Amino acid sequence: MEMSYWEKQTWFSNIDFTVIGSGIVGLNCALGLRARFPKAKIVVVERGILPQGASTKNAGFACFGSMSEILDDLNHHTTAEVCKLVEKRYKGLKLLRERLSDKAIGYKAYGGYELFSENEALYQTCMAKVPEINSLLKPVFKTPVFRLKANTNGFQNIQEKIIYNAFEGQIDTGKMMQALLKKAHSEEILILNNIEVLAFQEQPDCVHVQTSIIDFKTAKLFVATNGFAAKLIAEDVKPARAQVLITKPIKNLRIKGTFHLDKGYYYFRNINNRILLGGGRNLDFKTEETFDFGQTDVVKTTLKQLLKTVILPDTPVEVAYFWSGIMGVGATKKALVKPLSDRVFCGVRLGGMGVAIGSQIGEELASLA
Repeated sequence: MEMSYWEKQTWFSNIDFTVIGSGIVGLNCALGLRARFPKAKIVVVERGILPQGASTKNAGFACFGSMSEILDDLNHHTTAEVCKLVEKRYKGLKLLRERLSDKAIGYKAYGGYELFSENEALYQTCMAKVPEINSLLKPVFKTPVFRLKANTNGFQNIQEKIIYNAFEGQIDTGKMMQALLKKAHSEEILILNNIEVLAFQEQPDCVHVQTSIIDFKTAKLFVATNGFAAKLIAEDVKPARAQVLITKPIKNLRIKGTFHLDKGYYYFRNINNRILLGGGRNLDFKTEETFDFGQTDVVKTTLKQLLKTVILPDTPVEVAYFWSGIMGVGATKKALVKPLSDRVFCGVRLGGMGVAIGSQIGEELASLA
């Protein structure tokens, strides 16, 4: 594609900072850079028409981890590390809400719930561990987080008790990203869409960036592509596709909240008199380790079955449409925020907690400059 003199001079010359990815992390990184460098030229390049990956495709859970997820984390991390993970998610959600406002992101404090299927062992373990985990998290929340509740929503084929926490909420993902984009534009951050970064080479005085449209130079480069990071950097991060469905409007829908099932591998919520339901990556981890958007029959069938047998067993319901998002995961739940060299930095591997920690990871990434 040929560029005019004006295009090259205005958008692709004398760039101080380039951020790859206009999702939650990328835009928060750009805003963090603007706060530190008021006169810098900051460019964000995005491969899609809208932020690709998971930022506009997630389920809109303002969560920090269900009981079973936290217990599972304790099998792979130290107690201190898990506490730090939860605290980071909780503080990250506060930062998101403060930066954009609850109204702008459609925040609803409906609370979070964990349901348990026929896995009796997991259910009994989680029930027994409630006091211990509440004690563990007290320094973060100052009060007990989890408590038991009865099943009052008519869910079927689940265990008798449900674990509830009042600190969880839900957001409107589209409104959140629109608010972030508006804020970035107001700070004179240039956001360029439909440009995919193919490679970069560090030079003594700059970074040479090769894209699908044009090559350009930048003083410093920030990789914020999360699930797509493996295309650009050799670090412990791989893609993880999450498939989601949303129903047509349901009359008299009384379900309100964010709900987790099976260690968080399935999750659902209410939104505009509809049910949004996602998950199923655990049915075939290898297939879902992909850069490709799309759905698989096994996941679609399982999600529909959950709708009929667990969530809305006595209500006729139709699926309006499916979509998918690409997360970034690795061997550890800890996000990867580090310099790759003197001029290149990354903030990736959010482990499915982008809404919770994306704002803070963006800030941390900007601080590396």
